[in-house]
Amino acid sequence: MANAAKQRQTSNTFRVLHRYLGFFLVGIMAVYATSGIIMIFRDTDFLKEEEQITKNIQPWAADEQLGQLLGMRQLKIEKTEGDLVYFGNGTYNKSTGEAQLTIKELPEFLRKMTELHKARSAQPLFFLNLFFGISLLFFVISAFWMFIPSTSVFKKGMYFTLAGIVLTLILLFLK
Repeated sequence: MANAAKQRQTSNTFRVLHRYLGFFLVGIMAVYATSGIIMIFRDTDFLKEEEQITKNIQPWAADEQLGQLLGMRQLKIEKTEGDLVYFGNGTYNKSTGEAQLTIKELPEFLRKMTELHKARSAQPLFFLNLFFGISLLFFVISAFWMFIPSTSVFKKGMYFTLAGIVLTLILLFLK
């Protein structure tokens, strides 16, 4: 009897922690879910807005330097006519150093959401992402202590857990 009472107490403790941490993190979970869905389409123009930009860089930059100077990784020069260099989304005037670019970016709010999702340790608020990641791991682990192992709900939950693990492994190894 003492063991069953202790299991119930542990189960209830994890339920309470799981519940209130879930309520606390509802906003950030919505941000991560939304930005994760948006990032699936980052290689398309989905939700992106077009913007014209003028940049002044050094005149007479070599073709090999142009991508680096413009902050564009995979710049491919299409043609050069006189002093004008044409590339996928703009032009560069060699004599003036002026580059005209057409860029497509997410609206500011969505861009900030995806940047939060992709935070790195060098960024000032990385610890919030770390806290969120640890909280998600807590949700995963605490789910197993929310129900007493001898109950049918827990046993059915184990089948769903196994199916989820198998699906995850399939997805990981299909790529």
